[in-house]
Amino acid sequence: MRLRLLLLALGTFAVGTDSMVMAGILGLISRDLDVSVPTAGQMVTVFALAYALLAPVLATLTARWPRRQLLLTALTVFTAANALSALAPTYPLLLATRVLAAAGAALYTPTANAVATSLVPPERRGRALATVLGGMTVATALGVPLGTWIGRTDWRLTMWLVVALGAAALAGQALLLRELPGAAGVPEVRAAGGGQGAGDAQGAGAAAGLRAAGGSADGAPGVGAGAGSSAAPPGVPTAGGAPRAGAAAGAAPGADAGATPGAASGVGTPTTEPRKPAPPGLRERLAPLRDRRVVAATATTFLFFLAFNSVYIYIATAVHPATGGEAGRLSLVMLVMGVASVAGSWLGGRAVDHWGVRSVMLTGSAVTALAFLSLPWLGRTMPGALLYALVTPVAGWSVSVALPHRLASIDPPNAPLLISLNSSALYLGMAAGGGAGSASVALLGDRWFPLTATLLALLATATVLTTTRTPRSPRPGTPGALGPARGKTTTEAGGR
Repeated sequence: MRLRLLLLALGTFAVGTDSMVMAGILGLISRDLDVSVPTAGQMVTVFALAYALLAPVLATLTARWPRRQLLLTALTVFTAANALSALAPTYPLLLATRVLAAAGAALYTPTANAVATSLVPPERRGRALATVLGGMTVATALGVPLGTWIGRTDWRLTMWLVVALGAAALAGQALLLRELPGAAGVPEVRAAGGGQGAGDAQGAGAAAGLRAAGGSADGAPGVGAGAGSSAAPPGVPTAGGAPRAGAAAGAAPGADAGATPGAASGVGTPTTEPRKPAPPGLRERLAPLRDRRVVAATATTFLFFLAFNSVYIYIATAVHPATGGEAGRLSLVMLVMGVASVAGSWLGGRAVDHWGVRSVMLTGSAVTALAFLSLPWLGRTMPGALLYALVTPVAGWSVSVALPHRLASIDPPNAPLLISLNSSALYLGMAAGGGAGSASVALLGDRWFPLTATLLALLATATVLTTTRTPRSPRPGTPGALGPARGKTTTEAGGR
């Protein structure tokens, strides 16, 4: 299981390196393609906007795809797009390849997060998300400096590094992620008397044998092997991606329909399922967007990363009094921020599992706001700058783990779509953060511009405070959402 999560994290490491390394090679790109540095910098904005706009659209269009197919397709598109970026002879073509790379990234990251939560029990889902998101933080700490160093003479070498990372993730997942829960199911076969198979054309006996072995005919782990099992209720998607038909005649309420005596013994005549309903349209698939809890959660993500990126992009300006403009001192600050980001992601996953999403979001966003408020003073000395570089990423990345967990908890069956919305809000915040930071520097000056980020982070904190409440333990028989250990639940409570 750990290896599967690490393979997913390798993919997010490639995506994170690709999305953040451009800032270190803009000068080389501008000279090679004969454009200004600000023009070359538009690649970063184009990538972020394309990601933000495409993530929910692609999640909707591919909602019925098996998740393994989604992962491999996304990595193929992402890797091929970066190869085209490395070969692009002109700036317009390079921009086009960045949009294509963003499409692959927008499809991969939410799917990887959703798969991570399906590979582990509920009490470990925060840590699973932290592992996958850890690929992003490691990209900040290692991938970006490595890519910048490799591309110090030719920016195209940096792109080939991203290609190699994407290809490694693609090969590893193709070989080792053979079966994933949550994949789209194939047409099911039902045995007379209510026994439910999993696409087994040989009837209920073979299906029951697979269930007894702990699996299903589509390769997903078996669920509800007996009448006393904690099977999902009618209408809740199973590991095969198809909704249960409900308890059959003679089966215990809520039990797997395939757990009837006839099915368990392999007795019964298989009959085909009734005609499957037409796939839901775009309107139905986007129905979760009308949930005010989803709107509040994505607004929180946008505000938080708007605040975070408005300072991060201009961190060299904020700590200039401490570094004196020396590259070595600034590199040390950036290195500490990178290492602290990894620690924040790791600690955030465990904090979510232990204390719950709401507590982590409130604490992390409040500490981040306090750090922004202190930066005009901390940035005057090197010890202060290093303290800021240590505290802020730990708090910020712990929030970044809690945010997708919050959305996935609202409506687990629609987790891929909801997590893609979180990614969209994140990248929109990153794209807008550059403009907000630039405006703040112009209005408030080099020292005081972080105060704008303080207000934005406090607004994000207030959004969490007013749209959530401490969750209660689920009622007996209620399907559990993604939740931490000790019987707690992180199901979003706003509006309930």
